[in-house]
This record gives sequence, C-alpha cells and structure tokens, in this order.
Amino acid sequence: MNASLRHDWSREEILALLDLPFAELLHRAHEVHRAHHDPNAVQVSTLLSIKTGGCPEDCAYCPQAARYATGVQAEKLMPLEAVVARARQAKAAGATRFCMGAAWRSPKDRDIPKVAAMIREVRSLGMETCATLGMLSAEQAVALRDAGLDYYNHNIDTAPEHYGEIVHTREFADRLETLGHVRDAGLKTCCGGIVGMGESRAQRAGLLQALASLPEHPQSVPINRLVQVEGTPLAGTALLDPFEFVRTIAAARISMPRSMVRLSAGRAEMSDELQALCFFAGANSIFYGEKLLTTGNPDVVADQALFTRLGIHAMPIDGGHDDAHTVHADIVEPCACATAAA
Repeated sequence: MNASLRHDWSREEILALLDLPFAELLHRAHEVHRAHHDPNAVQVSTLLSIKTGGCPEDCAYCPQAARYATGVQAEKLMPLEAVVARARQAKAAGATRFCMGAAWRSPKDRDIPKVAAMIREVRSLGMETCATLGMLSAEQAVALRDAGLDYYNHNIDTAPEHYGEIVHTREFADRLETLGHVRDAGLKTCCGGIVGMGESRAQRAGLLQALASLPEHPQSVPINRLVQVEGTPLAGTALLDPFEFVRTIAAARISMPRSMVRLSAGRAEMSDELQALCFFAGANSIFYGEKLLTTGNPDVVADQALFTRLGIHAMPIDGGHDDAHTVHADIVEPCACATAAA
C-alpha cells in the first residue's frame, strides 16, 4: 500500500477541509492533484444500460424505481448479440473498456451466466470490462471475476446516518458487504455517492470519510450531483450551492489522492465555469453524453469545445491510470440498484 495514502481520516478532519476558505481549499486540493495526476488530462466515460427500469428498490433519487411514475419503462436484459455489437462499436470508436449496468436490486443466480457471457465476449474483443448490477454475493463476485470482469461499481450514496432518509429497501451495511465481496474476489472498485439530497455539510464529510476509510480507496470515486426527476421523492429538493459541490470534489481529492474523481450525474446542468473549478479542484474523469457513438452528438461536441478552451485533453489509452480512457455507450439516469452513474 502506498505510504502516502491514509485510511484513517476522521469526519472532523474532512469537515475541517470543507470549512476552509474556498481559495485555501482549492489550493490544497490542486497541489495534491498535481502531485498524483496530470492536471490537464481528463478521462472520458459513458455507460451502457443492459437492463433498464423496473427496479424494486425505493431509492428516493432514482427514476428507474418501479414504484415511481417517472416515465422510465422497464426493459428486459439485452440479448448477448446486441451487447457485443455495442462493444464492437465502442472499440471501433477507441474504447479500451466497456461497462455494463443493470437496474437490479441484486442479480439472481440465473442472471450471472448471462452477464458472464457478455463479459467473456467483450473480453474476447481485447477490451477491459466493468459492471454495475446491484448487490452481489461472494459467489457471484467470484463468478464474474472468473468470467474476466475487471471492475465493479457500487456506490454508498451518502453518509451512513443519512442513508435511511434516502433508501429503505436495503441497509448501508449491505453496500459495504458487496464492496467487501468485490475486493475479496480481486476486482477493482468504483464507488462514490450523491450530493444535494438534503444532507448537511457534516454529512457530506461523512460520505467522504466512509469512502476514504475503506480498506482500499476506490480506483474511481464518482461524485454525483442530484438530478431531480419529477415523480421521485427528492424532486423539489433545495439545490446544492455550486461552491459546496466544488468543496466536495476538493475534499475527495485530498482524502483519496490517487483515485480518479469523476464528475458524474448532474454535469449537464453545470456551467462551464463550475466544471472548470471542479477540474482545478481535482476532478479528472467525466461522463460523455447519451449517444457517444453517434456522430455529431452535441453534448460531446460541447465537451470537446470546453476541453479546448481550458487546454485539457482526453486521457490517452496509455494514460498510466487504471481507469484511463474508458468509453461506453448510452448513459441512463442513475439507479441505486445498478448504482448511480458509475
């Protein structure tokens, strides 16, 4: 384990970071970022939903929950051939890793061979694989590893004491248990949370403290800004101060210096100026728009224009990070079961 990494952060220490004057916090975060990463390189990613909607969970932010009327229709698991075709497209577009997400509370044992087949076929294309399928048993994690899975995404969402305000159909400890199974199986982890769900600054510190205290820092830490969807219980929640979001990014960078800190859900509503502050504070990974593989996607064009204006470049394939240059396809709104915005 790198001696510079700490796993004993206290909530008080992280809260003290969040309480710093804004310029001081950004200065400290940028110094840490520059020491461990190329400050002008950003990883670009998207996510293929292999099974959308119909989730039995009650996560208050999630439009894929079956109990909420959000207009998201439940779909069956995509057929193997369709997934492989999308993986081929992604590889042709320059992807080295392909991520698959399913809106499940947890996969049934009968689902694992189907996903395993997808993993094997994608790996046969010479691509790395990642997945987000909900809670896993130890045996399921091993089966996915044996199929060739490289990464697993499972967010903890929020601080332990705030979790019960957001999700009632599983416990915070269930999240940690799945992460333990994933680590024990030798898989790499992508784990973060969502801010702007009515939590306090102290609870945002609690979220970061929980992440930074994991036995191994997640290789990727997605920080999601709540996307309010009509029909979900969190629609109408007071918007989080943009500077508070930047503070969260900065504290994540300081407490988990070698992780990729990812701007995930909610970026479409962020101004270019806010994104620039996040990059300076230590964010170095983003999700591209909904149709990355479609020529002329305006979201992708806008991102490329922003990169040009800021002098930022997309991380190359040999970028030197475990998470370098992931490209997937068709991101959908986050679901806790498939875990938000990997």
